Amino acid sequence: MQTFTELTSLSACEAVDKLKRGEISPLELIDAVEQRVAQVDPTVNALPTRCFERARDHARRLLAKPIAERGMLAGLPLPIKDLTDVAGVRTTYGSPIYKDHVPNESDIVVKTIERQGGVVFAKSAVPEFGAGGNTFNEVFGTTLNPWDRSRSASGSSGGAAVALATGMAWVAHGNDMGGSLRNPASFCGVVGLRPSPGRVARNPGVLVDSLLGVEGPMARTIADTALLFDAMCGENPADPLSLPRLGEHFLDAARQPQRPTRIAFSADLGITPVDPEVAAICRRAVERLAATGVVVEETHPDLSEAHDVFQTLRALQYAASHAQKLRDFPDLLKPEMIWNVKKGQELRADEIIEAHAKRAELIARTVAFFETFELLLTPATIVAPFPVEERYVEECAGQSFGSYIDWLAIAYAVTLTTAPALSMPCGFTSAGLPVGLQVIARPRDEMRLLSHAAFIEAELQAALAQPMNPR
Repeated sequence: MQTFTELTSLSACEAVDKLKRGEISPLELIDAVEQRVAQVDPTVNALPTRCFERARDHARRLLAKPIAERGMLAGLPLPIKDLTDVAGVRTTYGSPIYKDHVPNESDIVVKTIERQGGVVFAKSAVPEFGAGGNTFNEVFGTTLNPWDRSRSASGSSGGAAVALATGMAWVAHGNDMGGSLRNPASFCGVVGLRPSPGRVARNPGVLVDSLLGVEGPMARTIADTALLFDAMCGENPADPLSLPRLGEHFLDAARQPQRPTRIAFSADLGITPVDPEVAAICRRAVERLAATGVVVEETHPDLSEAHDVFQTLRALQYAASHAQKLRDFPDLLKPEMIWNVKKGQELRADEIIEAHAKRAELIARTVAFFETFELLLTPATIVAPFPVEERYVEECAGQSFGSYIDWLAIAYAVTLTTAPALSMPCGFTSAGLPVGLQVIARPRDEMRLLSHAAFIEAELQAALAQPMNPR
């Protein structure tokens, strides 16, 4: 019998292999992670809602099936982000408006994961409605960075990233509009993958054809991330953007690392200030790749219009999704939400049309760029983890930001291109805080992305192989 520490220290791939060989059961993993959560979460506040009995009921139903019929995850427990509905489990969206909300039906992405043998045991912490790159809300309080609990875990998948880093999860679900998978992965030293739109089916929301938000996986390594990604993918008729599964597995790509031939590096994409130490750490990582024979050119596609385009399209989505909340509960929304909804309500038709037209140009330029380069590498975020009491980054490298989302430009510019991108660990600051490298590939080319990222991971040797205890 393995101890709970031994079980929670397994990689996700190791745990699933053991599940499929019958060496451990999903119930043992649930017991192990419950003990780890009790030990660690009071110090970081990453998993405020737990549903262990629901998880055990699901695990018992899986155990009644032959092992070969238990899905890709075979009973692996995982948390679902608190922006995403799980039937019968308190789901607050980080808002006091929904502090007692218990949905009757799960989101499409949850149903997909559960059909593939994922066992939901908790909801991970988020900022209110996912707005802002710092995980705090009026329902559950603040989530703390395990590398330094005086620092932010970023967001909006902050609880998921902290749970992974501290061994309270083997894999975790998240979603991403302006970097919500990539930023917390960078701040917490784990991997977060934003897939191409449509790769993972989900409840589409009010704007059914929006390409901004996607669902994606997080884990401590590239292979573990690919494992969950395989389980999340697939089409669903209720999501008109969803794509069919490929004939290949993303995990196979991650297990076959390939050195890229020609890559591009940009410290700032030409659109944002970057903390000099963060830029230097990412540049050193790229230099290590160049030393293996990879041809590196310092360049990037023209994304100069990204700020105006993202601000407009995001505001449109916030107005469509949250205007009624502003009408009905103005005193229960945080100031950043109110600003974003009002901005969307004030948009003119010509502004929206222009934003869509410019976005089409951004996508075309990006696709053309990847005819020359296999990857584009940048810092995943422009700063190291900042003091948790700061709501967001107001200034970087001497430049002040005009809104609470401007500091996220190096991530949201990539969102606009529809290119898949992941954040992976690449080093530490002099203060011992993680820095993430953003790795971007051609739209819909997650296979290449994961294979090359696995090569980079092996060369940099920066992956968080074992969970850490909060500091």
